Amino acid sequence: MTAVITPLSATALRTHRDELADLLHAVVSGGSSLGFLEGLDHTAAAAWWDSLLPAVEDGSLALWVSRSRADGPIDGTVSWYRETKPNGRHRAELRKLMVHPAARGRGTARALLAHAETEAVRAGVLLLFLDTETGSGAERVYRSAGWTEAGTIPDYASDPAGRLHPTTLFYKQLGRAHR
Repeated sequence: MTAVITPLSATALRTHRDELADLLHAVVSGGSSLGFLEGLDHTAAAAWWDSLLPAVEDGSLALWVSRSRADGPIDGTVSWYRETKPNGRHRAELRKLMVHPAARGRGTARALLAHAETEAVRAGVLLLFLDTETGSGAERVYRSAGWTEAGTIPDYASDPAGRLHPTTLFYKQLGRAHR
């Protein structure tokens, strides 16, 4: 199944905030931490999405959603944050690639990742980087999409239940700087 991927403006983020909060809740309840712990409720999830509004408005955060059909519910998201410091404007951090547990196994994560990479190239980003829980399904997605492991940090973050896990750092060069 091909995912329908669309960008979210600040206005669209406000419009779909509750649906996105439900998605985040489902993903965290399914065992993916994404920076959150068990007990994440709708109010806290919605507040987190609201906290992204300034970065979406100023263009430093690019955000996309996926749906299995154009008029369907949001089943996944991905974003990247463009570095604003002068020496790092060529890079961006891939953040919060998430797919609803009920939509997994359909290629949605790979489609979102490929889309974010394509849009990064269009925006002049030469390097993407991220961290993800070592041994997770997400790690396999990044490896199969040609991302390079940069290393592992032990006890980096806790899962939703509060158990510490290592994280693996990955990067992908999208282009070369012309000197």
